[in-house]
Amino acid sequence: MRTLCHLLALALLALCHACEVQPERPFRAEFEGAAIWQSRNDVAVPNDTGSRIDLLDLTGTGPEFGARLAFDYNPGADHGLRAVAAPLTINGTGNLDQPVSFQGQNFAAGETNAKYKFNTYRLTYRYRYYNEGPWQLHVGATGLIRDAEIKLEQPGVSASETNVGFVPLLHLEASYRFDEHWHAGAEFDGLAGGPGRLLELALRVNYDIDDQWTVTGGYRTLEGGADTDSVYAFGWLHFGLLAVSYRF
Repeated sequence: MRTLCHLLALALLALCHACEVQPERPFRAEFEGAAIWQSRNDVAVPNDTGSRIDLLDLTGTGPEFGARLAFDYNPGADHGLRAVAAPLTINGTGNLDQPVSFQGQNFAAGETNAKYKFNTYRLTYRYRYYNEGPWQLHVGATGLIRDAEIKLEQPGVSASETNVGFVPLLHLEASYRFDEHWHAGAEFDGLAGGPGRLLELALRVNYDIDDQWTVTGGYRTLEGGADTDSVYAFGWLHFGLLAVSYRF
């Protein structure tokens, strides 16, 4: 925690220095909508005595609709902050093919309602360390707060597993400009090690309508989970995204 505070303090000092030469439009707001598919969602709660459950049998693979909001502040040419709110909840009803144990409750084979929630809230600091020709490269760090829940429900029985926690992530970003209007980019937030991991990669193609409005299309994938004594949960999600942003 002390190291994290030192890093945040250094980032704030760098931002204050960057404010001496502020871009003409340092703020950017973006709204993104996405169609979401799941290719994996395996859970067991608790890990040692709970049944291994494939939530895709209950929620389906999609598509579902999701949205996120992002807000950027770039006080200087090389420094930037980004805040992102990315709520995600998937509900569904399917059939368990055998009795299962989840969070100490027994569920019979048959129709079962399921809820999968993975809301994330992020704050990213990034530094542009390369800017030559059409290429720009950024490196930084992201602090992520997750608000997660898995819930099963049948008539007369219900159980849920909730988890709220903080995850520090490495942030990398690369962009390439084709011409005045078109540019493409890749963004990565990730951490792996110990009992879990979280890896997110986005590939985006952007079109600048003018110096304020941009439309974006692309693909994002989010994979990760945890394998601890209390819970086993790993998922893999895919997003087909469309976004619009405004600089001011």
